[in-house]
Amino acid sequence: MNYFDLFRITLPETVLEIAALLVLIVDLGFLRKAELKTRLAVAALLGVVGCLAAQAALAMPPAAGLTYPGSSDVVLTATGSAAVAQTGILGLTVLTLFLLVSSKFTRHVGEFVAVTLMAATGGMLIAAAQDLLIIFVGLELLSLGLYILTAFAKRSGASAEAAIKYYLFGGMSAAFLMFGFSYLYGITGSTNLHEIMLGIQSAKGAAAGPLLYLALVMIVAGLGFKVAAVPFHLWAPDAYEGAPAPAAAFIASVSKVASFALLISISTAALHAFDGAHAVVTADVHLQSPGPRFFGFSSGWPELLMVLAGVSMVVGNLAALAQTSVRRLLAYSAIAHAGYMLLGLAFFSYTDRSAQAILYYILTYGLTTVGAFGVISVVENATGSDKLDAFLGLSKRNPLLAAVLLVLFLSLAGIPPLVGFWAKFNLFAAVLGVSSSGAALGLVVLAVGLSAVSLYYYLQVLKRAYVMPAVDETPVTTHPVTMLALVVIAVGVILLGCFPTLLQNWMANFYMSL
Repeated sequence: MNYFDLFRITLPETVLEIAALLVLIVDLGFLRKAELKTRLAVAALLGVVGCLAAQAALAMPPAAGLTYPGSSDVVLTATGSAAVAQTGILGLTVLTLFLLVSSKFTRHVGEFVAVTLMAATGGMLIAAAQDLLIIFVGLELLSLGLYILTAFAKRSGASAEAAIKYYLFGGMSAAFLMFGFSYLYGITGSTNLHEIMLGIQSAKGAAAGPLLYLALVMIVAGLGFKVAAVPFHLWAPDAYEGAPAPAAAFIASVSKVASFALLISISTAALHAFDGAHAVVTADVHLQSPGPRFFGFSSGWPELLMVLAGVSMVVGNLAALAQTSVRRLLAYSAIAHAGYMLLGLAFFSYTDRSAQAILYYILTYGLTTVGAFGVISVVENATGSDKLDAFLGLSKRNPLLAAVLLVLFLSLAGIPPLVGFWAKFNLFAAVLGVSSSGAALGLVVLAVGLSAVSLYYYLQVLKRAYVMPAVDETPVTTHPVTMLALVVIAVGVILLGCFPTLLQNWMANFYMSL
């Protein structure tokens, strides 16, 4: 193996790891006795600089990809969906670190930032990986970091409870995922995604039908946990509620970007196993032009994703209606949004349209969710609660913060001209552009109807902020850095909504370079 190529393509991840070590050295070696606010500022600043340096490394002229010795099969890629997802992960990590500046849940700020950067490294590996072994290593690096971040509020019983639930569910999902991967390796004799898809379509793969379907079910179970799809979602409400606000924002954004980037890689590998077939994976196994039948992925994978998408949309939106905690409301909302994105994966096209629509959705959702948790963090610091009534009179107690909340929640509901509307429009249009079947049309209609349902529970929060009178009219103060980050996020949501082609054209540039 050419180790220079290995170092070059993993340079962004290497930079993040070096930044994590530097944060620990500075915080524990030089600032141990400094004031907490100083340590917070320095640790967050070093983390942001590390992310920017990693982004600079990512922006360098990319290698074609790391391949196996003597083979053209790619192990790691740095173009297309991988590059878009990695850039998004770095940007969302920066925003998460800005939220940390006003936090008071721990004195171990150096360790928190270091673990955050290491978890982001795992997410970047997942986005770039084209091999089962690297995928699993990246998933575990990300997951272990998330478990630790969830438990970081040591004085909070809810944080400890959320972390142990998250850890137990995560360990079980990792076991399912590894079992599924091992079966795929046994069937095809390879850990490379491209070779696996070729093996699945071979006579050997066709003869292993029952074992193949078992492998697909296990993989869906393992990855369903990562994206909090029903029925693998039970950890999400507790994790979102108990984790410190910056950790919850990281879980809701970065981990989702990495997980859906992986699902895009799997779907893309399935469709490109035989380039030139120009197949479209749909539930009715429709092929746009002559090509080989996609064993397993033509009659199993899309159907599983359709079921997960439909159930996640229904359960997520309906369960959110009953929540009194805004954190849990966002958790069930996240489950519903995962259902929308799984719908795009269930009707995934050979062209780049589906991948770009899903990436557009997850990046804009991640941006909005980080901002939402930032607002919740400020309200919690002022009131000690994340309940709906904690937002009473927010428009009078902090008008700018209430305005940010208004923009973010209306975007999550899909109200035009905010970016959340275009994210849903692009995704649903991509689905209907791939298939005009009754299943596709029915699921899109269901998604649109449930989006209208979601507006109700988002408005419950906004009603308390703008309409219902405040019990306590004490002003809600915000750290200047946190407020600046929240305003930037809100402005970004508005601008990307008014000019949706900005993000679309930016993503298209990564595909044009292929």
